[in-house]
Formats: sequence, C-alpha cells, structure tokens
Amino acid sequence: MTTPFTCCMRAMTLARSSARLGCSRVIAIAAALAASLTAPLLAQPAPESKVPIAWNRYYDHAEMTDLLNQLVAAYPNLLSIESIGKSEQGRELWMVTMNNPMTGPVEDKPAMYIDGNVHGNEVQATETVLYSLWYLVSAHGSVPAITELCNRSVFHFLPSVNPDGRDAWMHTPTNPSNYRSGLRPTDSDGDGLLDEDGPDDLDGDGHIGVMWRPDPNGTHRRDRDDPRLFVRVTPPARGDWSFAGSEGIDNDGDGQSNEDGPGGYDMNRNWPTDWRPDWIQGGAGDHPFSYPETDAVGRWLLAHPAVAAGQSYHNTGGMILRGPGASYRTGDFPRADIAVYDEIANAGVEMLPFYRSMILYADLYTVHGGFINWISEGLGIVSFTNELWTDQRILQTGEAPADEKARMRWADRMLFGQTLSEWKTVDHPEFGEVLVGGSNKWASRTPPSFMLEEECHRNFAFTMFHAQQMPRLEWERREVRKLGDRLWEVTIEVGNSGLIPSRTARAAERKIGMPDVVTVTGEGIRVATAGTLGRFTDRSMTPVAHRPERMTLEAGVPGRGRVVLRFLIEGDEGRTMTIRCAAEKATDIETTVELRETPAPSTPS
Repeated sequence: MTTPFTCCMRAMTLARSSARLGCSRVIAIAAALAASLTAPLLAQPAPESKVPIAWNRYYDHAEMTDLLNQLVAAYPNLLSIESIGKSEQGRELWMVTMNNPMTGPVEDKPAMYIDGNVHGNEVQATETVLYSLWYLVSAHGSVPAITELCNRSVFHFLPSVNPDGRDAWMHTPTNPSNYRSGLRPTDSDGDGLLDEDGPDDLDGDGHIGVMWRPDPNGTHRRDRDDPRLFVRVTPPARGDWSFAGSEGIDNDGDGQSNEDGPGGYDMNRNWPTDWRPDWIQGGAGDHPFSYPETDAVGRWLLAHPAVAAGQSYHNTGGMILRGPGASYRTGDFPRADIAVYDEIANAGVEMLPFYRSMILYADLYTVHGGFINWISEGLGIVSFTNELWTDQRILQTGEAPADEKARMRWADRMLFGQTLSEWKTVDHPEFGEVLVGGSNKWASRTPPSFMLEEECHRNFAFTMFHAQQMPRLEWERREVRKLGDRLWEVTIEVGNSGLIPSRTARAAERKIGMPDVVTVTGEGIRVATAGTLGRFTDRSMTPVAHRPERMTLEAGVPGRGRVVLRFLIEGDEGRTMTIRCAAEKATDIETTVELRETPAPSTPS
C-alpha cells in the first residue's frame, strides 16, 4: 500500500540518488514532491498567534491580566480592554471587546457576551473564555469562517467574574469545592462572627483533604489491595476507622468544623430575575446586585443593548443549561424562543461529548436569581450556561469510573498520582491521632491539564455556533407597482438569515428593549400609508395607525424568516425613497427604491 509517507521516502531517496549524479532538475522535482507530500502531515488546525499561550495549564488573576494585555497590545486594531469595576478585594474585572472597526463601530453590530468563573473554584471557565478570545483574534484573517463572523459581530469577554475566589482557590489550601463564593466576609453560621471557622491544612500539603479517626467500632476498614482506600463494612462486621470530616478543627468552639470559611454566599443567586431572599434561596445576598462584581456586570450589560447572545461558563457535569430556573416561570419562555434554544443546544450535544441539554428547574434544581435567568428572562437575550467537564470523559468507554478503585487506577496510570495526597498521621485536638490526606483540589471538577485545551476548544466552537445564529438582516424581494397618477405601491421583504430573531418573543411580550423600526425618507415623496403583509402576494395589509413613514416592528424579524412591508407612496416617477431598518440587536440595513414600475418581484442590489 502506497501512503504519503512511503511516497515521501521514495522522493527523498530519488533526490539523494540524483544528487550523486548531478541531476539538478530531478533534485528540484523530487524535493518539491517531498515538500508537497509532507505538508498535509505537518499542517496544524490551531491558528498562528502573535501571543503564544500554553493551554495545558491554569492561570491566576495576575497571569491572566498579563495575557489579556499582551493580546490587546498584539492586536490593537481588533481588541480593546477596560475595567468594568473591582471585586470585593479590589481586583479588576477585565472586559475585552473584539471588533473590526473597518466593518463598523461596536454599537452598530450584534454582540455576544461571554463570561466565566462566577464561582471561584470553577477555574477552567476562565481558561475557556481566554481561549475563545485568543482563538478568535488569532484566526481572524486566516480562517474564513472566523473572519466573516468577527467582521459582522462584536464579542465581549469577561474571563473572571470572581477573581477573588479564583486566586484564593489557586493559592491557598482548599479542596475542589471550596471558594465557590466571593470573599466579602460573611456570617455563614449565624453566630455574629465573620469567616472565623474555615478549613485548616493540618498536614501542610497545600490542600484540604479529609480525616479518618481510629475506631474499634468503625464503619470502614482500609482496603487490603490498596490501603489508600477506605472500604465500608457491612454490619455486624466492625471496621477500624470512621470518617471524621473535612480537614480542619473547630476554631470557634461551637461543636462544628469548617462551617464558616471565607465568604459563604453565591453570586449566581444575586441577579434580579426571580430573586429570592436568603432564607428562601441560600447565598442570595441582601438584594440583587448587592455585591460589587454582580453590580458591575449588571450595569455594563444594561449599557450595552446590542448584546443578542450570552454564554456563561461554569463547572462541572457536562451540561448545556437554559432557564427557567423555577417551574412557575415556564411561561417566560415562549414557544418560538424555545425552538431557538433547542436547535442551538442540540448542536452543542453533537459537538460536546457526553454533554446533555438541560433545563435548570426540570433537569437540575431550582435556581432563583441566577445569571442566565436574568439575561434570558429579564433582558431577552438567548443565553446558556455550560457546566464544563464531565467524568464520562475519563474512560474510553464513555462512562464515569464505577467506583473509587476505578478512579484511583485512572489517576495512577494517567496522572501518576498527582491528584492524591498521601495519608499522614496528625494529632487532632478533638479526635486525637487521625489520618489526613486523600484527593487534592485538582482531583475532580477540573479537566486534567492534558485535556484542558480540547475542553476549551469544543466549548468555544459551540459558543461560536451560537454566535453565528445572531440576527442578520438583509433586504430580499421587492416590487414597485404604479396605482395611479403619482401613486405607487412599494412592497419589500426584510429577511433574517440568523436563527435568533432580531427581537426575541420574550422581549416582544414584555416590551424589553426597543422594537425594530423601519423608516422611509426621500425628497419629493410622501408615505400615504404603510403596513405589513402575511405573504408577498397578499393584496390586503395590516396598516399602521400613526406615522406610516416610521413603522415599528414589535416582534422584530423572525429567525430564518422575513417580514413583508408595503408602502403607498405619493411622488413623481423617477423619485427615490430610502428604506432603513434599524434593530437593537442587529446591524441596521438600508436600501434605495426608485418609483418606477418593476415587471416582477426582484432582489435589491
């Protein structure tokens, strides 16, 4: 069987033989053949970037800030950076905007908002946002699909909503689940004190593991084959060990350990839509936008009405989530919008191995005051939350490890034990001598570093598919008919080739934002009346009540659909009229029509 490799080797052999014979022409042909055959083998799918970034590691806030500034400096014609506010501890909340000014200003294009890491421990969310920015700007100009998308759209990137929690998770002893919160001191246990009883790194390994205490009537014994594991015994058998909780001590003497660590609230319960107080929705804060991070994001989004699509990255579980967050809010998702959500999410299921399309309240749990609840239900933006990473990615079978032994085998074989801390004996003030250790903070919820880039790229690609569905308005068929002396009938279609309507059904129903507006201007003409048609060939129309030269389209232009407009115009033959369609979440379009009878419907130039 002849392969590119064997052909290449033959060509190289021919080149060497010809060199000995002095045949320069044969040498050149053979070398060219070798180069052409090896080129496909050496081709790389990733774009060449002016800022090389390693995607097999995680970056803290200072490193992330440096990378953002490097990217902005390397691509000043496409990127700009601003701080939209500061975190509780004073870290900047960096927003990077990507726009090609050669194709129009930021405010004239549909925009996509992308953020991550509202929960501090969900660190790969930041890398996914950062990767998305890096890939887009690096591929612009060399990858046609990316170039076209970026030339007609704007992207806003907020890599870390919670830089305080992120840095604390990365630089202080913790486990996979700690530092979900922001870091405003909070009385989590209701004793009047703030953050006084957090976890303690008793063995000094830089992680918060678990504790086991010796117990002659214990519930567990150490596994005979792998003493790192504790196996539950079945009564009446007795074990030698009992679980003693997360690594730490009772710092405030209330009989509990680790119950009041840093922070203790949830910024993803602090948004206005369906917000509920803390006694109903734990961690919700005093009121919506009561934290500096959520307040900054909220103010920024309200000031940018062109945002037509939203993506927020979390972890973990392999989920593509949409609202509503509560069963009684199902009416907040009209059927037309659900069809849009379903088509985008179903594409994501194909693109993201082992991910599922899910509805928050029905498939996960009830969420009041969540971020995607607010921007989808409150702002009418088509939005998703992706829960990054799933344990089904661990094994080639597509199933999560069946038990701790299977997970341990994988960690040993693939990660060489780096996600495990050895058991150490520690003197505990309450339990006496205990064993401390077990899985460290990198053991779950985050992709292993060698799998991080793929996780970033697949989610980025899904989000770009979402972005490609933002509304794209264009003029379609038009017809001019002369009805009488100086009286003309002009019929024209405005179409939307994007899946997302120029105004979602939710926005139209609740009067969120501005409707689309069609205006007609022209010297020497007057709009006698105007309206919309069901079909292009209809003779009757639904007329506007007032100001026919300025027609509002409350429902916008449907996704992959069109609206048919008709105008009765007074004016002399040969006069021209300018028709403009302005939309809050799409690029405005404009065309000129001459008052001259056309033989049949046509598409405007």
